[in-house]
Amino acid sequence: MVRRSRRVDGSSTMSVVGAVAGVAALATVLTAGFAAAATARMARVVVTPVQSAHDDVVIKAVSPDRSTVTLGKTPDTVVDGRYSLWVSGDRAHLRLGRILAVSDTTVMRRVDAVTFGSLRNARRGRISGWWYLRPEELGYPVSSVAVPTSGGSAPAWLFPAERGTRRWAIHVHGRGTRRQEALRAIPTFRSRGYTSLVVSYRNDGDAPNSADGRYGLGSTEWHDVDAALGYARAHGATDIVLVGWSMGGAIVLQTLTRSRHADTVRGVVLDSPVVDWVDTLEHQAAQLRLPGPITRAALASLSAPWGRPMTGLQQPIDLGAMDFTVRSAALSVPILLMHSDDDDFVPSTASRALAAQRPDIVTFVPFSVARHAKLWNHDADRWNDAIDGWLSRLARRPAAKSDAAASPSAASPSEQA
Repeated sequence: MVRRSRRVDGSSTMSVVGAVAGVAALATVLTAGFAAAATARMARVVVTPVQSAHDDVVIKAVSPDRSTVTLGKTPDTVVDGRYSLWVSGDRAHLRLGRILAVSDTTVMRRVDAVTFGSLRNARRGRISGWWYLRPEELGYPVSSVAVPTSGGSAPAWLFPAERGTRRWAIHVHGRGTRRQEALRAIPTFRSRGYTSLVVSYRNDGDAPNSADGRYGLGSTEWHDVDAALGYARAHGATDIVLVGWSMGGAIVLQTLTRSRHADTVRGVVLDSPVVDWVDTLEHQAAQLRLPGPITRAALASLSAPWGRPMTGLQQPIDLGAMDFTVRSAALSVPILLMHSDDDDFVPSTASRALAAQRPDIVTFVPFSVARHAKLWNHDADRWNDAIDGWLSRLARRPAAKSDAAASPSAASPSEQA
C-alpha cells in the first residue's frame, strides 16, 4: 500500500521562500515592524519542514477512458518527458507521458497509468519528479532496513547487487520530499554492479525528527548520511558513491568533507544540487521581489545565535561553510554534476562555478529546458548515459583508501541482505 506523503515533490517545496509570497506585499510597506516580520517569516520558512504541498496545476479535463489529461499551461506542464501528477491533495496519482497538444492556455498529455485514486471531480494537482512510488516497482530484490543514527533508527531501502560486491551507492533525497525521489537512479547503479542504499534523514517525515524540528540545510543532516556510511561499511562496503538530489547535494558535500568515513567515498553524483545556499536563497527571494535588506537580514538570522527566536534553530547555520564555490579546494574525489540552466528553483550558477574551479575532478553535464531535479524526467537516456559513462571511468581509477585496509573476511552485501 502506498504511503501518501505530505510532501511529495521537491520541486513544489524546494522554493523554500515560496510559502512567503505574501511577504513581498509586506516588504513594500516601509516600516520597521513590517520589515522585521518579513525577515522573521522568510528565515523561519527556510528551515521549517513543509507540512503540505500546493496543488498549483489546474486540471481542465480527463478523457472518458483516462488515456489523456488536459492541464492548464504552466512552466512545468509544457516540458516534455515523464512525470507524476498528484491530484486533489494526493487523493489520486497519474503517470504522465508525452505532450499531445498545446494551446495558448492548455496542455494535453498522455496518461501512462493511473496508479491509484479516482479522477472524478479532479480539478487541481501538481507535477512531481517521482516516477516510482514504491521500491518494489523497480522489479529488483529490496529490503527495508534501519540505519542507526544519533536520533534513532532511520528507515532505508537496500537494493543488493546481483553479485556480492564492496561497491555501494548511498542515495540522498532533497528538501521537502522523501526517498522515492531517488528511486530513478537505482537501475543505472545496479547495471554497474552497485548495491544501493536509499536513506532517510532527520525531519524528512520518515526518519526521527531532530530536537528543534528544523532543517539544517545539510549542516545537521550530514550526520545521518555519515551513519549510513558506517552502516554500509559494517556490511562490507569499501568503495562508496554518494548520490545527492537538490538539498541532498548540500548534505552530500557536507558529508564528504566532515564524515569520519570519508575515506570510503570514491566519488559523488549530484543532481540539481545546492552548492551555495546564499546564491540559491537570494535567487528565490529576487523572484518574489523581496527587498535586498530583508533577504540579507533573513540570511544573517539563520547564521547567528541572535536569530534563534525567529528561526527555531537549536544551532545557527554557517552558510559560509556550505558554499563550495569558495570551498572547492576541500573536495578531492571525482564528482559528476548535472544541472539544468532552466532550473528556476536552484540556479545552475554555483554548479557551473564549482565545475569551472575544479575541472580536475568535476565532470559537468549541463541540461536545458528541464525543471528542478527533473533531469531524468525530461531526458532519461541522457541522464542515465551520463551516470553510466562516469561510473565506467570511475571504475578504472584507484580504489578508495579504505580498500587497502579492508578485511578479507568482510561479508558481501548479498550475504548481509
